Amino acid sequence: MTEEEISACIQRANGGAQDAHRELYQRFHASVRRVALGYSALGPAEVEDVVQETFVRAFRELARLEHPRAFGRWLVTIARHHSQALSRGARIRGRAAEDLALELETSMPAIPPALTLERRVVVVRELIEGLPEGPEKETVRLFYLEGELSAREIAERLGLGKSAVTMRLERFRARVKRELLARLLAAGVE
Repeated sequence: MTEEEISACIQRANGGAQDAHRELYQRFHASVRRVALGYSALGPAEVEDVVQETFVRAFRELARLEHPRAFGRWLVTIARHHSQALSRGARIRGRAAEDLALELETSMPAIPPALTLERRVVVVRELIEGLPEGPEKETVRLFYLEGELSAREIAERLGLGKSAVTMRLERFRARVKRELLARLLAAGVE
């Protein structure tokens, strides 16, 4: 697609032509995907999110694009910014889950290497996802998956006392310990 064809396609897309949106997507989706794949913290689902969100934002703001010939560079910039934001969030969530797994490792009786840190992180994430929707899950999600809020900040956000947040987190930690031990026993590890 030449620059003139891209400009014409953008004009048609601004006029509401769905086929123009489709043409722009087909022409540029591989470039956007390559940008997202360059961020190692992003998994396959997050790469897809970057691609989709990049095009949603670009098509929503297309009328504001002053130089249609710069569409490709503009699109890549949107993808890069979105990838960076998701990558930062993934690293923070990963660190929080690893911190919990390490905390459990030091507080539990000697856990054999058969249950690696990565497997424990997976267990923690599964347990969080498996919690019923409600105040406990929201508290745990804010603390371990978002990873940027302290117990005091979570309490303020949820309108609770800090002790209520701390108690929910302690109950969750106990649940994780029980689940890790159950999985160890189920695997035949003594």
